[in-house]
Parts: sequence; C-alpha cells; structure tokens
Amino acid sequence: MDKNTFTGLFLIMAIIAGSVYFLKPSEAQLKKDALFQHQDSLKKGLLGKVNTPVTAKFDTAKAAVKTVADSATLKSPFGAASVGSEKLITIENQELLVKLSTKGGKVASVELKNYKTFDKKPLVLFSGDKDHFGLNFNVGDKKINTDEYYFNPSAADLKVAEKDSASITLRLSYSPTQYIDYIYSLKGTGFKLGLTIKPTGLDGVIANSSSLNLNWAASLHKQEKDMKQERQYSTVYYYNTENTVDWLNENKDDSKEVSDKKMTWVAFKQHFFSNALIAKNGISKSSFGVVTDVADTTDVKQMKADLTLVRSSDGSVPLVFYFGPNRYKTLEQQGSDLNKLVNLGWGPLKYINQFAVLPVFNFLKQFNWNYGLIILVLTIVLKLVLSPLTYKSYLSMAKMRVLKPEMDEIKTKVGEDNPTLLQQEYLKLYKKAGVNPLGGCLPLLIQMPIVIAFFKFFPSLFELRGESFLWMHDLSTYDSVIKFAPIALVGGVDHISLMCLLMTISTLIYTYFNNQISGATGQMKYIGYITPLIFLFTLNSYPSGLNYYYFLANMLTFLQQYLIKFMVDDKKIHAQIQENKKKPEDTKKKKSGFQARMEEMMRNQQQAKKS
Repeated sequence: MDKNTFTGLFLIMAIIAGSVYFLKPSEAQLKKDALFQHQDSLKKGLLGKVNTPVTAKFDTAKAAVKTVADSATLKSPFGAASVGSEKLITIENQELLVKLSTKGGKVASVELKNYKTFDKKPLVLFSGDKDHFGLNFNVGDKKINTDEYYFNPSAADLKVAEKDSASITLRLSYSPTQYIDYIYSLKGTGFKLGLTIKPTGLDGVIANSSSLNLNWAASLHKQEKDMKQERQYSTVYYYNTENTVDWLNENKDDSKEVSDKKMTWVAFKQHFFSNALIAKNGISKSSFGVVTDVADTTDVKQMKADLTLVRSSDGSVPLVFYFGPNRYKTLEQQGSDLNKLVNLGWGPLKYINQFAVLPVFNFLKQFNWNYGLIILVLTIVLKLVLSPLTYKSYLSMAKMRVLKPEMDEIKTKVGEDNPTLLQQEYLKLYKKAGVNPLGGCLPLLIQMPIVIAFFKFFPSLFELRGESFLWMHDLSTYDSVIKFAPIALVGGVDHISLMCLLMTISTLIYTYFNNQISGATGQMKYIGYITPLIFLFTLNSYPSGLNYYYFLANMLTFLQQYLIKFMVDDKKIHAQIQENKKKPEDTKKKKSGFQARMEEMMRNQQQAKKS
C-alpha cells in the first residue's frame, strides 16, 4: 500500500467516525422518541393483547369476530365489522355454483355449471372488484354502505342435493341484539337463488325504516365469440307492475331514473344470459345505468341499479335472483314475466314470433334434429303457408309482362314529356285489361313483416348457441371463411362470412330471375341488385343461422317459381286480357280504392296544368 492510498483510507475512516459521534441523537431526543413510540403503540394496539377474539353466536353457529383496540372504530356504527378478511363460501346445486363473500355479504360470483363460454371455459357471469351489492342508509350522521363491511357466516360450504333445499345466513352485527341478516336459500335444481334481507332491532337506528336503498353493480364477463355482437344485445332491462318491460340503450352508454312507476324486477341482461333481481314487494324508486369500456376485452359492459326496496310488515325484504340462460321457455317457467327479457321485436313482429314462429320451432325441436335441419323444415313450412301469396304475386307480374308491349306503344304515342297523361293512359289500359298494377307488390308486402320478424327471432334464439351445422361451428354467430385486418371504412369488419356470401349470391340470382318475370326495365331493373350488396356488409357479422334461413328462403323461392311457371301460360293470360277489354265497363271488376284515388289525383293534376 503506497502513501497516497493509506492517507485516503485514513481520511475516510475519520469522516465516518466523526459523523457517528456528532450526529448521534442526544439523551433528551432518545427519551422523546421512546415516548412517541409508546404512544403510537397504544394507538395501534401493539402492546400486549393484539387480536382479541369476540364471539358472536346465532342460529346455534359460532363465528369469531375480529376486533382491534381502537376505541374510535369500536364506537362507530358497525365499527367491529369494518375490519376483517374476506372469505368465500360456496353454495351450489345442479345448475349453479355460487360464491358468497363475507365482505358485503354479497354474491361474489356465479358459475353456470352446465354451460361453457365460446372457447369451452367455465361460464362465470361476473366476479371481481367491479361488482357491488350493498344497502345504503344513515346511522346518525354517518353514511353506511354494507358492501364495505364484513359479515359472519352461519355455515361453511353447502352442496344441495337434487330434491333438497338449504340456506345460509350472513350476519352484519351492530350489537349482540341488533344486526342485519342476509339469508340465502337454494333448491337442489333451478336457476334461482333466494335472498331475504332481514334487519333486527334496528328500527330506531336506520333512518326511513319503511324501505331500504340497495346499490347493485356488476361488470359482466365476455361469454361469446363476437364481443361487438354480444354488446349489441346487452343492457339493463326492467319490468314494472303495469306489465311493461323497458330497457336502456343497447348501442351506447345510457342511464335513466324511474320514480313514477313501481318496478317488479331489474335484470343485467347479456346476449344469452341474465342476472335478474326480483323484488316480491316491489321497487318504489329506481335508477339505472350502463357503461361500455371499448378498450376492455374481457368484460362486455358495466351495469348498475340503485333501488328503493319496499319492506314487508316484519321489516324484511324478500328477493329472488335469477342467474341463467335467456332461453324463452326457461324464462317463462320462472314466472314474473321474465320471458320478456327475450326481445322478439316490436308491434306485429313480436306477435308473429311469439305465437307463430316460436311454437312451430318448439314443435320441431321435439324431434331432436340438428338445428340446421330444423331451420330447413321451418323455412319449408313457412313457404308452404305463403305459397298462395307467392302464386298471386307471380301471376300479377306475368300479366304486367304481357301488357308491356301495349304500354310501350302508349309511351311512344304520348311521349315522356307529359308523365301525368302517360300515367292516365296506363291506368285506362289496366282498367280495360282488368289488371291491378300493385298485384305483384301487395303479396310481397304482406310477407315482409315475417321476413323482418326472423331478423329479430334468430339473433335472440338461445337454442342456436354452440350448435353446429356443416362448416358453421356456431349458428348463433358468424362463420368466418376468410379473416383479415379490420377495415375501418366498413365498420371494422375483419372477416367474410361464407353463409352471408352465399345468401348474397342467391339474392342476386333471385333478383335477376325476378326481373325476367316482371319485365322490369330502367332504374327499377338495377335497384334490386344494390340491396343484396348492402346486406352483404350489414349481415356479415350476424348469426350464420339467420343468413342460412335467408339463403334457404331464396332457394325455395326459386323452386316455387319454377313450379308455378308450368302453371302460368302467357298466351292464356294474353287471351284473357283481350277478352277483358271487350267486356262492357259495368261487367268488369270494380276498381280498387287505390286505383280510384290514383285516377282522381291524375285528374286534379291535369286540371291544374290546364289552368
């Protein structure tokens, strides 16, 4: 070691020694710090008896209540229950596996045991920190939300046998004789979980004892392949005592307050599954909300409901949860009009689906056929029922086609400069020939509500979920034959559905042959080709079962028109028209109201022109 190194080490050691000596605390400071540590340990309960257990007994069950030596906490309302550790208690039957949390006494998660997600994982409706279920009330000047407090369970995990029923109580204690019980009950089968909220000895403590305010919120997990489609059919539904169901907007964030009507139930509805809360005494006031986090790829939507629950004469609040599928028949069996969670359309569309399509579908389902075959038979039945209208439409278009040469002569004679006169001459021709120009359109218009009804029926049909047919692995969602990067210009489309493509091609072919039958020319000839191309992009992400139905409908229409073609002879139609022209005016068929109004309008326009 040279001289410079030795000198450096000596100076460093001298500096360290000097720092320790000069910077050490004085005796007075050490005494002061010791006093502060002693006082702080008293506050935190660290001297001696740290976790002294307090036992609460109820229903012959023993539960330990963890307390701390913080007098301020113990003296606050429900102070002893403000600290603790969360425990999960499982209660299950053949359909449900429910986990109850001692924190908040709430349902922490629900698994439907007989169903899987689209990727074959356990189907858990909700779970996590975003879910809340708590009573809100005031004790003196302090606001209480039971979701933040720890309950004591009366039993451990329960598995309910098929023909049995069981219950478990979670208690939030205010004092040994004052508490709130959450009594959960479950039968051996079914999708219902009973909950009775029963406050005891708290009438003088909880303000506004005639009702209880409940805050319920849940973030619903993704269950289906297409998140966009699942969000499109997920929102908050609610049902009032006037037998009217309503819901929040499905396509954007929405909220609503209802104070003028008493509610019966509220449901957090997803596309194919629902979490419904039925209040037996009713809900006097409600506030609902739904929010979508578009960046979230695991949860569909966040939903909430603030409810004012009506209490029974004994102060309790009887409730029932429904955790299950949105299958129409299953919901109908639950009572309380829960089947109205399935949106079958509006106005006449709802009645077509409910009283015509659904009964036929359920009848065919009894044969245990593949759902692709059921849709085929359903389409055939529908086409047979509507075949008289199809025949009438074809016959009317054939008559117009036969009249076209005469209409072209009138057009050449009158010219296109006077459209009013041209239409008048056309009407005279129709009248002489005994032809209704709208005869081909009216049957199609009558069929349109049924076509639109299916547009609502198939996307809401739970039975198609997970069912495969041919290359379609799931009839309740799209079949993607080609995948590519999302295209922003067409709404983020990232695939091509083969069934939708086949449906579009068949519609284009149908349009071509329909133009041949009707003799359409000009703009009318090409307008029919635009609509199928629009549907290609619109229906590309819709259920393959829906596109499969439209494809079948087109193919069966081809077959019908092919058969009808042998029954309709253009020469006979032409001869009949010529005979009609020879008949006196009074022996001809009475003109329709439309024709009379059209003629009147033409006369008025002609007179206005002359004046």
